[in-house]
Amino acid sequence: MSAPTSPPPSLREFTVRAVVTGVALGVVFGAANAYLGLKVGMTVSASIPASVMTVALLRGRASLLEANLSQTIGSASTSLATGTIFTIPALFLWGLAPPFWQIALLALLGGVLGLAAMIPLRRMLIVDGHGELPYPEGRACAEVLRATTTSASGSAWIFRGMAVGAGMKLLVALLFAVPSEAGAAVPLLPKAELALEFAPALLAVGFILGYRQAAVVVAGAVVSSLALIPLIAWIGAGLPGPLYPERELTIAQMDASQIWRQYIRYIGAGAVATAGILTVLRNMPMMAGAFVSVARGMRKETGEKAAAAEAATDRDLPGSFIAAAIAVVIAAVALVPGLIAGDLGFLARLVCALGVAVFGLLSVAVAARIVGIVGVSSQPTSGITLVTLLGTAAVFAALGWDDLGARAAVLTVGTVVAVATSKAGDISQDLKTGYLVGATPAWQQLGQLIGAACACWVVAGTVLLLSSYGFGGKELAAPQATLMKTIIEGVLSGELPWGLVATGAGISGAAMLCGVSGLAFAIGVYLPIASMLPIFLGGCVRALSERGRPAEGEARTGILAAAGVVAGEGLAGVLVAGLVVAGLVPKKAPPLLGGELGELATLALVLAICFFLYRGARANA
Repeated sequence: MSAPTSPPPSLREFTVRAVVTGVALGVVFGAANAYLGLKVGMTVSASIPASVMTVALLRGRASLLEANLSQTIGSASTSLATGTIFTIPALFLWGLAPPFWQIALLALLGGVLGLAAMIPLRRMLIVDGHGELPYPEGRACAEVLRATTTSASGSAWIFRGMAVGAGMKLLVALLFAVPSEAGAAVPLLPKAELALEFAPALLAVGFILGYRQAAVVVAGAVVSSLALIPLIAWIGAGLPGPLYPERELTIAQMDASQIWRQYIRYIGAGAVATAGILTVLRNMPMMAGAFVSVARGMRKETGEKAAAAEAATDRDLPGSFIAAAIAVVIAAVALVPGLIAGDLGFLARLVCALGVAVFGLLSVAVAARIVGIVGVSSQPTSGITLVTLLGTAAVFAALGWDDLGARAAVLTVGTVVAVATSKAGDISQDLKTGYLVGATPAWQQLGQLIGAACACWVVAGTVLLLSSYGFGGKELAAPQATLMKTIIEGVLSGELPWGLVATGAGISGAAMLCGVSGLAFAIGVYLPIASMLPIFLGGCVRALSERGRPAEGEARTGILAAAGVVAGEGLAGVLVAGLVVAGLVPKKAPPLLGGELGELATLALVLAICFFLYRGARANA
């Protein structure tokens, strides 16, 4: 594990140039991620690209801690964009276009809730859990900042990694040279497929995670792809009509990806929800201790004497801010008419406020731990949001509120929780970076608050601007928001496939009884195997590279190389997103080298990246 750094006490940190640079980067990443998410249903983690761009912009004039603060502010926009585009487009699909201020304030409230609820968990997850939770993007950011602002040994590998990651990403996403995925059917198992996504960053994340955690994650995906999909295909082969929630195709007419979207995703959502809730319950004593510490902090004396007694590297924003921020969010949802969509009365708004409080606080705790295992890129924000929508919609249905206004209200509760969940993951990675480079947590937390307050308006404006093209169509599919809309309608109409959700609960419970991480396993169930196999392959490369090394040894140059690959692909992804927004390149096109030959070329490139990571890890062997 990388050890935390203790920088000189005189090192500058919270400065005007760091804040201004961070806000400017947040504007760019916020707009790009809002568009990219609406276009293809994914966002690009901005922490690592922001750290690289910050160092490039401030190098020679800024300290390590200034650069860290700037990337913390710049990355704040990603979480707001993610939560917003996962939900808000459904309002447009219902014909309830929200005003600019409503979208912005919902995003801001979610950001404030995620930040405030994460602060009490920082010591437990970031400091005490340093040896257990790697926070891969957070560590990668720290390596980027260290390698580019100091003369750390082996720093050249991070630049080589950036070149490899960016070059490979541009080769596939800009030049369309080879297919972005290689796959093959599995004999004897009906509609079972193994697929490998060409994603250098996922290979690098797997390398950072290590073999054990990568194996648990891919195990869940193996259950989905090699057990559940073939089982559904075999049982449903003779059905004469569609099986809900599919309404048009029979199972015999569906391919593996369609079965995954229509059935496995619900099972995965149930698995993630159950594992998350059980994880929260299991860690409740530790979490209670964290909140008790915050309560004690609220009674602590303020002033120069108290401030001097507390180390800067262990100082959070005061407990009074945490309590006030959470109270303001809940009160705003309950008391401000028009903030929650649907033109509701006070009682309905109060129910919505309770939903935000319960699901928001639980989701933040779960998300902050999930990203410590698999990173922000694989954080199942949509799955957690689904759980929120299921719970809130069930309460609305029990109270007999099932009209269009009720559906819109449930959705906007999901908006606040989705942003809070994503924000918790983002600030957790940033706080890990800060812990490793010796930053002041309180300054980082204030920086995230500034970033959210600025980015919320940019994200809202981007969503409104793009709404002129229409959501849910070929141009802007908004896939997550379309799914959220379907689930809300299903619950309020009594037609949701609860059996699939309960099946996922049983699977994650069984995994936890076997002694593995239920969250990591459930994430694998929820996400496609094509995204999980690269993580596992990266973990295998890490294990192979560490053979014959001392037990306490760590492939440091390999970590640097992996951090560079993640950073390079992230920067290239943002560049491609900008070119797509400008209309200069298409979102997708047939690969220049297609068919089996193209897939073989894709596999060859994957092996080339694996060899690069191995060479990086063995450089100082």
